[in-house]
Amino acid sequence: MDTLESIHKDVKVTHLDKTIWENPRINKAQFLSYLVQISPYMLPFLKQKALTTIRYPHGVPGESFFQKNCPDYAPDFIQTKEEDGVNYIVCNNLSTLIWLGNQLAIEYHVPFQTIDSDHPSEVVFDLDPPTRSGLGLAVKAAKEMKSLFDRFAIRSYPKLSGSRGLQIHIPLNSRAFTYEETRIFTSFIAKVLVDRFPDDFTTERLKKNRGNRLYIDYVQHAKGKTLICPYSTRAREAATVAAPLYWEEVNELLRMENFTIQTVIDRLLKGPCPMHDYFEQENRSLANVITVLKKNQ
Repeated sequence: MDTLESIHKDVKVTHLDKTIWENPRINKAQFLSYLVQISPYMLPFLKQKALTTIRYPHGVPGESFFQKNCPDYAPDFIQTKEEDGVNYIVCNNLSTLIWLGNQLAIEYHVPFQTIDSDHPSEVVFDLDPPTRSGLGLAVKAAKEMKSLFDRFAIRSYPKLSGSRGLQIHIPLNSRAFTYEETRIFTSFIAKVLVDRFPDDFTTERLKKNRGNRLYIDYVQHAKGKTLICPYSTRAREAATVAAPLYWEEVNELLRMENFTIQTVIDRLLKGPCPMHDYFEQENRSLANVITVLKKNQ
């Protein structure tokens, strides 16, 4: 794993024996240890992003709240960015990540653009099955998407949500497309899958109207929306993680509970992150796809 940077002198950690997850039992010291070890892999996805966290002051499960505004008591080294009247934290370094972890920020949600751009730097499809036992539907949808992306010479990266589904990330040049242009593409892909498998997939936003079908959420990819950051912990039983995957792992054997605070670190000690070359990709071929789709509208 990469060499860790030094931690700012103003970072204080407290109550290290406090239990955060009951099953398995994980205390704050172990949670902070995870953040330290995962930081070389997680920080690139947090970098220059306006961060929204979900804090669990009494552990998981328990009462929680979203934190968008940087609190007044934050130390001076915490970087912030004001957007639409909200003073967001920007987590660009290990010191900020550990400070947030000590505040029991369990989940880390980021937008699709950086703080210096109005254009998305990635496209993400959220594949949301009706229940946690419906991961097989997400696997089916992901494989169908992969087939389409390969035909278009688009590089894509699957990730477990850490909750109940999968998310498919497509990296972009951060200045290449507007959200309006990427919506042309995402709506097209979603429509193709729903037309082919109407009994399995839907774009219906109302849960009561979805039945047992998987929701292909392309609407979530928009300015002001957020998605769970790769390698973020989740406030779920078993301390699951939003873990990047290799495409060959997206199969009927895939299980959410196999990707946890304990197992993800061991996994990275044995091999590279599946998204290790993510920021080297620009997916220029997507421009041709969007141009053709525009003409056919």
